[in-house]
Amino acid sequence: MSTNHRKPLNEPAPTEQGDPLGSVDNMVSQKVPDGVDRRAFLMRSALIGATAIILDRPISPDLRAARLAGTPPVPQLSPSLNVVKEQKGPVMTTLDEFYKVGPGPSSSHTIGPMRITYDFYQRCTKLPADQLSKATAFQVHLYGSLSATGKGHGTERASLAGLVGKEPATVDPAFLDGLRDNPDQSFPVTLGTKTVNVTLKDVVFDSVDGNFPHPNTMTVRLMGGSTPILEQEYYSVGGGFIEWKGYKPPKKDAPKYPFATMKELRQHAEQNNLSIADVILANEMSIPGRSQEEVYAFIDKITGAMVAIVKSGLSVQEGVLPGPIKLQSKAATVYKRAQDDQFESDRGIGTLAAYALAGSEENARGHLVVTAPTGGSAGVLPALVYGLGEGGRKLSQDQIRKGMLAAAAIGYLCKHNATLSAAEGGCQAEIGVASAMAAAMIAAAYDASPRIIENAAESALEHHLGMTCDPVAGYVQVPCIERCAFGAVKAWTAWAIASNEIESRHRVDLDATILAMAQTAKDMNSKYKETSQAGLALSVTLC
Repeated sequence: MSTNHRKPLNEPAPTEQGDPLGSVDNMVSQKVPDGVDRRAFLMRSALIGATAIILDRPISPDLRAARLAGTPPVPQLSPSLNVVKEQKGPVMTTLDEFYKVGPGPSSSHTIGPMRITYDFYQRCTKLPADQLSKATAFQVHLYGSLSATGKGHGTERASLAGLVGKEPATVDPAFLDGLRDNPDQSFPVTLGTKTVNVTLKDVVFDSVDGNFPHPNTMTVRLMGGSTPILEQEYYSVGGGFIEWKGYKPPKKDAPKYPFATMKELRQHAEQNNLSIADVILANEMSIPGRSQEEVYAFIDKITGAMVAIVKSGLSVQEGVLPGPIKLQSKAATVYKRAQDDQFESDRGIGTLAAYALAGSEENARGHLVVTAPTGGSAGVLPALVYGLGEGGRKLSQDQIRKGMLAAAAIGYLCKHNATLSAAEGGCQAEIGVASAMAAAMIAAAYDASPRIIENAAESALEHHLGMTCDPVAGYVQVPCIERCAFGAVKAWTAWAIASNEIESRHRVDLDATILAMAQTAKDMNSKYKETSQAGLALSVTLC
């Protein structure tokens, strides 16, 4: 028999101190605040009281007042989230920072570490000759999530590639594959008149647990014997973005339309009779000082890369993806079978899913992908770029550009007010954000209103909240590849709902959902944040 007894229904009303809401008489007699609808106020009062009694949880006076006023208090975010550490202000991210080309399978665990060691290599080349003459070795130490799942992400290979002077956007994936197939290779690094040889043994998988400034922390050293000549602590903060100890963001010009929330972004659009894409385009020109032609040229380069990625993935007829899971690729098979489906709607869903699988499988192979916003979610947005363009709806490149600008806006807001890193926020921060971006892209490509764009993005993100990151064996394959397909389909579903509902009746705004993602990230157990210590990573047995 259960010992969890509830209070009898006929028990006398408790005193104000113990009453979840206060007595009924007190509830009815409460003064309705100015500007608040009396009927709505009383209905909220009754609902709050009923909920409190059912859950047997007292509600504080402050919380009660906030709920009655219809403005729930903002939860405090964890100080470990980047958004808490960063100086508050308008969004200053630009397209070339956000959409990055680099090798899979992870923006934070592959592209980020390669950017970090390449940055360190560049710093070393600028050292005085007398210091370089003492150089004997490089040391790279990986911590936290980088250490826990770095093997499955090729972090050590990416780190070595950066040290020998290779950049993510131009590295030949065959070079990284060669390191995987022949791990004992040694490479000379010329620093002034001195040559230092480096191997994969110089990259150390160090402590997983510790009080690190960021879950993706790494240190890089140039050694002269047992003494560091140059040492730097770095952080791969998600989406290919990197920072370091003492990092100060580069100075930029002010945005033409400053915003830090979706509400502010939408107000700029509505008050100036602009689209969301127009607002973002103006900022992309004002912050870095670029012309419209330069912005469009960059978008075209990125969308061209996305299309090539999907096509490349679809061209692989069969094969086993790298790693111990021995997972068979299936994008081409899903695509072919989808074309034979007798129902057009099913063909559409199957085709879109195949496009996303194709991009995600390319990521798993370690081939070049575009962070949108991360490597782990690199199948979602390319699936829609290809599906809306030459692979399906045949929209013009100008419409695709509008979609990419709107998608970037959603990604910027999620980065600014929550996180893009699975090591910080779980897979909701990767697939959830990618799906929200894709939903906004579809809406903007079809010239939807700012409100519909927001509603579509919100719905897509809302239905990924709480998604954990638990890659089996630390490889971005299970469940990661199929999640890109589900993220793409959810994006289309979100657009379908947002474009058919009465837009003013959408109850949840995007800012609230981004805040919920940040709060969920704070509360999520660290085992579910890209460590392969729980979830599917434990329940799936590899034979």
